[in-house]
Amino acid sequence: MAEQKLKKQDSGIQELREKEKIRWGVLGAGRIAHTFCNDIQHSQFAELSAIASRTLEDAQNFAKIYNVPNALQGYQALYQHSNVDAIYIATPHNFHFEQASAALNAGKHVLCEKPITVTPEQCQQLIDIAQHNDCFLMEGMWSYFLPAIIKAKEWVDMGRIGKIVHIKADFGYPVKYVEGDRMYNPELAGGCLLDMGIYTLAIAQMFTRQPFNRQQSEHSIYNHRRAKTGVEDDLTVVTQYPDVTTTLACSFRARLQNSAHIIGENGYIEIPDFWRADRCSLFQPDEKIDDFHHKRAGFGFEFEIDAASKSILAGEKEAKLMPLSTSLVLQHQMHTILQGIAIR
Repeated sequence: MAEQKLKKQDSGIQELREKEKIRWGVLGAGRIAHTFCNDIQHSQFAELSAIASRTLEDAQNFAKIYNVPNALQGYQALYQHSNVDAIYIATPHNFHFEQASAALNAGKHVLCEKPITVTPEQCQQLIDIAQHNDCFLMEGMWSYFLPAIIKAKEWVDMGRIGKIVHIKADFGYPVKYVEGDRMYNPELAGGCLLDMGIYTLAIAQMFTRQPFNRQQSEHSIYNHRRAKTGVEDDLTVVTQYPDVTTTLACSFRARLQNSAHIIGENGYIEIPDFWRADRCSLFQPDEKIDDFHHKRAGFGFEFEIDAASKSILAGEKEAKLMPLSTSLVLQHQMHTILQGIAIR
């Protein structure tokens, strides 16, 4: 039985490797799905095969815009579709665990919008399900794959700013309160941390590679404000790691600077709009000595789409730049922060 399973897996991997592109199905027809479908046209290793929505009319209207061959009513049809190799989950994050689980159990590879789940336990379960079904799984932290972010990391690894001592990042936009809106609903994992703050945690994690454990949490400074529903709508977290201090902020109340600064002993890197970055600049100490600007064809999703597709074609089960261990770290960080502000 085990030998037959291995032969079937090897056969499936070989079949994918012989393909030139991964056929993607999109689950959900909301705003973020439009970005994915617009940018996939700039991908070398991916193509659109299907779109599934709760209503056939929505799926058909979406399919017309992007020339998607298959418009499907309901998500079960997408899980079972023979012309779909991988599924991009573009729904609100409180649905991610259920939908990603179903896709993986149907044998589909999955790229799931961030945050991949709403609890560490759900994240670990998804990892286990992906492994059990021998499927690729990745959280859609598209910022990690942007050329400007990769260039900034290269500068750090080259020692151009010296040892990192501070990381500062913030991300906020005004989000109008609407009664019953998911983003303000505590029962639907609302709050600015999971929606926006995850970007700041992710950029800090990329450059520190240090865990955010209970000891760090207990010695962190939390400044937060709550909306009338009880979820946080403004949050700043200052954390002291052994070697690095991070100052991270997110907000539904106002547009923040939305920049990241990676500050070392000998200089710093400035990344405007770091979550969607197309440039970064290097200063030593106040003089700009290097600048990188990448003129991309799409909004920026094409880089994560290609990375996921190439990994699947190669028979890999996770992406090197965004491994599942990082997703699990981010889930634990958010859980610890939410626990921290709950008692303060």
